[in-house]
Amino acid sequence: MAERYLTVAREGVHESEIKRSRFLCTLAPAATEEAAQDVIARVRKDHPTATHNCFAYVIGPDGRLHKASDDGEPGGTAGTPMLQVLLRREIRDVVAVVTRYYGGVQLGAGGLVRAYGGAVSAALDDLGVIERRRLALVAVAVDHQRAGKLENDLRTAGRAVRGVSYGSDVTIDLGIPEEELPQFRAWLADATAGSATAVATGTAYVDV
Repeated sequence: MAERYLTVAREGVHESEIKRSRFLCTLAPAATEEAAQDVIARVRKDHPTATHNCFAYVIGPDGRLHKASDDGEPGGTAGTPMLQVLLRREIRDVVAVVTRYYGGVQLGAGGLVRAYGGAVSAALDDLGVIERRRLALVAVAVDHQRAGKLENDLRTAGRAVRGVSYGSDVTIDLGIPEEELPQFRAWLADATAGSATAVATGTAYVDV
């Protein structure tokens, strides 16, 4: 299982023009194939008069599920170069749809490959990517008196604080690299004079 991967920071659209053809690349997060197909269907609905709506998606931290479509462009000139960009840049849980409005000038096979792949690459550069790491999920229980300072110290130290809940004690939910758990437990005991407890509750991919 992958320890980390990159994904798109947000959904967005990047537009470029090549020899009078307009290329609009929609990038969106997609954690499942169903989510990817929903984005593709939405883009097709939004651009019913487009010449082509080509797509590629990569699902899962290991990128094992991926698919591409040329949507009427010559075979291998659109969806495949789009997919290759996503795989080469190690982007996961993402769908890319490139909408083309034909401008009247033929680009040729090589031109199409460069146009579609370039549209995805430019959109990634424009919208940005984020890293996700597989972390151990830890629930820290601490008394109200120490909670504020502890939360601040955790955030200052760059720990991935995922949430804080209040009850008889305060519970701070964290994501921590598994190899750092022993060191973290020792630090927590020292920081709270042994009054806080830390319980591992599983693992998850967390934005870092």
